[in-house]
Amino acid sequence: MSLDKILAISGKPGLYEIVTQTRTGAVVQSLLDKKRITVGAHSNISILSEIAIYTLTEEVPLKDVLKKIKDKENGEQTSISHKDGKDTLEEYFFEVLPDYDEDRVYASDIKKVVQWYNLLHKNNLLESLETEEEVTASDEEE
Repeated sequence: MSLDKILAISGKPGLYEIVTQTRTGAVVQSLLDKKRITVGAHSNISILSEIAIYTLTEEVPLKDVLKKIKDKENGEQTSISHKDGKDTLEEYFFEVLPDYDEDRVYASDIKKVVQWYNLLHKNNLLESLETEEEVTASDEEE
């Protein structure tokens, strides 16, 4: 599964997977408790594949940031919790993405990225980061 099918919904905890699209929105399933809900087009939804993190030179896609965390943690859960303090979170993120823009990336953003990474890891969805890149690379070779 690619990050195109994973959503963050404003005001709701965790991440959601699109089950099916409806005329007025979509039916999604929580990655936390597997409950299904219907979200309307008026909901503030962010698709993970469209999220990027500011650095001093460019915007890095979330997919690339998650891959860097996975490489740093050798494919395991993060060594810190999303509930850790601001300094701990910023220090950890600096190790993952040394040139992130500290003025535009807040501790709350780092907290979300760490929480999302652990949730994707728990649901075995991080492998899709590898397969997406392999597909992209083979498309470019043709």
